[in-house]
Amino acid sequence: MDMATTSEKRAQNIGYACTGAHVDAGLGNRVAMRWISAELASNELSFSELDRRSNQFANVLGALGIRPGECIFTFLPRTPEQFYAFLGALKARVVVGTLFSNFGEDALLDRLGDARPRAVITKRSLARRIDRVRSQLPSLTHVILIDDDPLEEFGHLSFWSLLRAASDRFETPDTDPETRSVLHYTSGSIGKPKGVVHVHASLQHQRQTTANILGLNSDDVFWCTADQGWVTGTSYGIIGPWSLGITQLHYGGGYDAELWLRLLEEQRVTVWYTAPTALRMLMREPPELFRQFNLSHLRSVFSVGEPLNPEVIAWAQRVLDKDIHDTWFQTETGAIMISNRPNLKIRPGSMGVPVPGVEAAILSDDGLTLPPGQPGDLCLRVGWSSMFRTYLNNESVYRSRFRGDWYVTGDKAYCDPEGHFWFIGRTDDVINTGGHLVSPFEVESALLELPEVAESGVVGVPDDILFEKVIAFVALRGNRTLTPALDLKMRLHVSNRVSSVATPQQIVAVPSVPKNKSGKIMRRILRARYLGQPEGDTSTLEENA
Repeated sequence: MDMATTSEKRAQNIGYACTGAHVDAGLGNRVAMRWISAELASNELSFSELDRRSNQFANVLGALGIRPGECIFTFLPRTPEQFYAFLGALKARVVVGTLFSNFGEDALLDRLGDARPRAVITKRSLARRIDRVRSQLPSLTHVILIDDDPLEEFGHLSFWSLLRAASDRFETPDTDPETRSVLHYTSGSIGKPKGVVHVHASLQHQRQTTANILGLNSDDVFWCTADQGWVTGTSYGIIGPWSLGITQLHYGGGYDAELWLRLLEEQRVTVWYTAPTALRMLMREPPELFRQFNLSHLRSVFSVGEPLNPEVIAWAQRVLDKDIHDTWFQTETGAIMISNRPNLKIRPGSMGVPVPGVEAAILSDDGLTLPPGQPGDLCLRVGWSSMFRTYLNNESVYRSRFRGDWYVTGDKAYCDPEGHFWFIGRTDDVINTGGHLVSPFEVESALLELPEVAESGVVGVPDDILFEKVIAFVALRGNRTLTPALDLKMRLHVSNRVSSVATPQQIVAVPSVPKNKSGKIMRRILRARYLGQPEGDTSTLEENA
């Protein structure tokens, strides 16, 4: 018999844990969010207000006939409506996915076609992309716009009109921890993106790591710069901090070194979670810029998304007088698995050590644990609460990611004798550019849509700022040459169809794209040729490659 009380079952719901739980504990007046728009307009939102807005959205979903277990998506830039919709959907036990606002039509169609959502919450300027593929999305019954103008057009609904008509009281139902919660898509080296399914039980590990690794307490002001289109932006820009009742800074604009430093100072941010790309960009600023700002209240800085260069750590110690603590996790893990953290001596370049409750190991192809210093597959023993439960509509690929009781992360690494892990590289061809994972297959597919392109191959190569940059190789039809106009056409097409972050940094014309005898693109050969490195074994190449 399930002996959990109704209040305990409700407390397992992520939406309630981040809002109503604090109201019920008498902490509703505590500031949940300091919102600063891209235009620098500011507003504070209490946990009571966050609770009421998310309650209203939960009621909106019910009024629209969207039921528990069904799916909606947000397709938004950084904006408060993102949080109302995300938390309200989870209160209603509706699965919620988040889409990066730079996604193009192909990227949208792949993800929405796979997930079959009932609704998408977006804004008018982005809705045009949805409209152009909507005829191919029969399950999509509602497109809801957050724009202030309540004008309804093209079958769109007004977010704010719906909210104003909805009650701000909602009784969060009992929620089994295995109830599906958040859906994120991750790119692969081949094939369409995979939908990573999480459940409400993820709350436990996300909350624990926010408290024990990021070290947040009730007096902190926390700023996570990650977009909510990615797992860091939901796990640590929403769930972890708000489940602990922490005040968060959310800024609606993009990178601006002077503005970011001013926000850190004026908002008295105490814990900052950002990405190596942003830090490497800050490194290029003149040192005197940093001397203009008082960051004495900034207690801890954490980094995530890509390996953190030792040079960045040394720069931060010298210029900011701060340590930067690298953390590692994946969309599939849902929360931090391996990390550096305060009170743990930093080994520059190391991922750190496993967090409490997580067992990591370096395994060989046959599943044997490798000794310290020997590279192999970075694997995690299954059982942590934020572990993904499946790939949506792709159970066979999900099962392939496990080797006995171990989840195979797809990263190559080694462990030193003291238990610190060191990243080597991916075992697939996914490109990590500025912390965004780009599927080479998606970019190749977009390029092949152009009549001028006969073949395409896409790889990532090292870059001082982005970690990796996207390089596209194209074989053109007929006697065409790669002119500046055609180069621009290809870049714009990829940006519009996939996303701006997937746009190739360079396009290289080649007579043919190397493939093996089964027709698979040999991306390692392309990468080696670009970098001027040895090509290795070429015995499996097609004779005409």
